[in-house]
Amino acid sequence: MTIQLSDHFTYKKLFRYVLPSILMMLFTSTYSIVDGFFVSNFVGKTAFAAVNLIMPLVLGVSSVGFMLGTGGSAIVSMTLGQGKKDMANRYFSMIVYATFVLGCLFAAAGFTLCPIVARSLGATGELLEFSVTYGRILFAAIPFYMMQTMFQSFFVVAEKPKYNLKVTVAAGLTNIVLDYVLIKVLGWGIQGAAWATAVSYLVGSIVPLIYFFRQHNSSPLRLGATGWYGRIFVKTCTNGSSEMVSNLSASVVGFLYNLQLMRYAGEDGVAAYGVLMYAGFIFVAIFIGYAIGSSPIVSYHYGAGNKPELHNMFGKGLVLMVAGGVVLVSLGQIFAVPLVALFTSYDAQLMEMTLWGSRICLFSFIFAGINIWGSSFFTALNNGLVSALISFLRTLVFQVAAILVLPLIFGLTGIWFAMVSADLLAAVVTVMFLVQLRRRYGY
Repeated sequence: MTIQLSDHFTYKKLFRYVLPSILMMLFTSTYSIVDGFFVSNFVGKTAFAAVNLIMPLVLGVSSVGFMLGTGGSAIVSMTLGQGKKDMANRYFSMIVYATFVLGCLFAAAGFTLCPIVARSLGATGELLEFSVTYGRILFAAIPFYMMQTMFQSFFVVAEKPKYNLKVTVAAGLTNIVLDYVLIKVLGWGIQGAAWATAVSYLVGSIVPLIYFFRQHNSSPLRLGATGWYGRIFVKTCTNGSSEMVSNLSASVVGFLYNLQLMRYAGEDGVAAYGVLMYAGFIFVAIFIGYAIGSSPIVSYHYGAGNKPELHNMFGKGLVLMVAGGVVLVSLGQIFAVPLVALFTSYDAQLMEMTLWGSRICLFSFIFAGINIWGSSFFTALNNGLVSALISFLRTLVFQVAAILVLPLIFGLTGIWFAMVSADLLAAVVTVMFLVQLRRRYGY
């Protein structure tokens, strides 16, 4: 039976509806992880460090697509909840076309900035060469990556989360197969890793375009003629700004972590941080997947004025995020050794450093789910200001303060504790907002 946004959601129905989005985000997270695995094991430690050095810039630019997807899906969902299907499709079409145009502009800028950013982080020689090569190929495909991240939100609005999962699986498998062929079989090195990821971006964006351009697809959303709705576009940006702030801040903080790690541990520190980020991608993907899958439900019922269902979604979301955080941290501690060994078994010193850092950083995910879900919950309620503030404090203010201060006291160990302290402080802020605004929205 098809699940619709207008339904009442039990735990079972909610799990069925958000599961494809969670799996979709897990497959999306495999792009960097698979690249890292093949580069680390078949190209070398320097190339692996280069991937992790330049990736924050790529993710920072692509965050605009995530912003337009999350912010736009909240508006389109609310418009559908108000019974204005034709206008919802015009808004949807405008956002899609604008994303591609912006993607082309950012691709040109990113291509130019790659060597400048790499040098500013201390890269020289082979590390600099690898960073620029990898980054420039990815930036050539950045318009398609932005489209892919945007469509991930709109497939949920279209009541097609399973189709979304199929597209993401296809893109992920493309990346995995091409990584094996281009790196291990053909020996293309870091260029092979970049091209494998770039082609997967194409798959993840072109297939959704074809689907939504079909006038007889079985969803409420279709691409077609539109106009320029300036107020709606600004609202899309402000409403999704928390997601962009979160990604941009993560990129800035990633640069800062790399700078500090180069200072305290050198190239090994950057490589160790890359492995920890891969584990983080998996855990965060689960939380973000739930947020993407559940936010359109909240937006729909907010637009329809259905406060009992808002209360239902609020309660279930909070329970699932707390329980999920505890379970993920427990599993991470149990499987830390084999996971770290996948990327570092060839270097005992690097493996020891990475394992110690992972034991500490894992505790941040007890609080991370609450913060990610809380921010997306306010985005779904079209309160972009509160959503952005939560993300801004969590991913930038608290992180920067911790990464600058804690290493002065605890050295390298302080760098790993920075993640935990930032998420803990952000969780306190998130809970405060949830309590303060509960009567305003009736959840």
